[in-house]
Amino acid sequence: MAKPLKKLVSCVLLDLDGTLLNTDGVVSEVLKGFLGKYGKEWDGREAQKIIGKTPLEAAAAVVEQYGLPCGKDEFLAELYPVFSAQLCNIKPLPGANRLLKHLSGHGVPMALASNSPRGNIESKISYQGWKDYFSVIVGGDEVTAGKPNPEIFLEAAKRLNREPSSCLVIEDSIPGVTAGKAAGMEVVAVPSVPKQTDLYTPAADEVINSLLDLQPEKWGLPPFQDWIEGTLPTEPWYIGGPVIKGFGRGSKVLGIPTANLSTKGHSSLLSEHPSGVYFGWAGLSTRGVYKMVMSIGWNPYFNNTEKTIEPWLLHEFNEDFYGEELRLVIVGYIRPEVNFPSLESLIAKIHEDSRMAERALDLPLYSKHKDDTYLNSPLHSESNHS
Repeated sequence: MAKPLKKLVSCVLLDLDGTLLNTDGVVSEVLKGFLGKYGKEWDGREAQKIIGKTPLEAAAAVVEQYGLPCGKDEFLAELYPVFSAQLCNIKPLPGANRLLKHLSGHGVPMALASNSPRGNIESKISYQGWKDYFSVIVGGDEVTAGKPNPEIFLEAAKRLNREPSSCLVIEDSIPGVTAGKAAGMEVVAVPSVPKQTDLYTPAADEVINSLLDLQPEKWGLPPFQDWIEGTLPTEPWYIGGPVIKGFGRGSKVLGIPTANLSTKGHSSLLSEHPSGVYFGWAGLSTRGVYKMVMSIGWNPYFNNTEKTIEPWLLHEFNEDFYGEELRLVIVGYIRPEVNFPSLESLIAKIHEDSRMAERALDLPLYSKHKDDTYLNSPLHSESNHS
């Protein structure tokens, strides 16, 4: 049964950093190095103070927050060349390429509206080969005020020759969401700061976990046709390490024995992939290859303070295998992470996920990955895949 349309739109206005591109990781690395020179340590928790701001506002926030002995202009002038040198290392966020190809293939007009300067935006998208997707680009230096002022989105709509009310804005920051609503547009928020969804809910028309969860048909746009039996194929990605003791609740509380992996050394991978339920193949060095479903995230029901990786191998084992080397090839996505009203509903959903993964992994599209050499090779070759 199709969900009722929220509102018909005819074009899509997209933010760039944090919405389509995973710039946050590169920004954090650059800031770490820069602040280190002043004997300060970049704390990722400050990230939300700079997300969605113009470069100058973000610089002012960092200078003030860390009490740096330089002005915001000086700070930007020194940081900019370092950041520019890293542009080629910025990766698209999961679902970004898929969304742009989809909308472009169906002739849906798209505009980029970002607080970054126009030249900076063009450099970033040329690295991704995205130039032809956008009929219009509006940078923060082409308007009198950046987001949360609506001017940037109104200018984009004007250049596309569309009414604001027929535009759908996709944004990751509160200033961006605020600007989109002030422009009289429909807004989908894809929060780039974890565990902050409640801040977006009052402002946006819809809040989704990642671009993988966008349903264009809700807005009268052509639906994606790439879901297969409730699963979305993804580019395979790889993660491995020794099995560690988790929270002890897998078997005891849920009756589901998860084979947890340490998150140490996997921070960039964890920031790259949205929290949610995935599936694929698991290789245990001494036992063989098994079907696997896994969650990545904060498990809102248990309110974890850190993002965890909890694979469940779909096989009955007679004993624990802590310390054994586990390698995972993740090949598809099932759903975003959500909270549950009760333990029973959580357990029922986990079993439903496992049945879906079990069935999907028999499809040739997914079953071919069972023979991936990574599942049977020494773990130190992981870097070849990352």
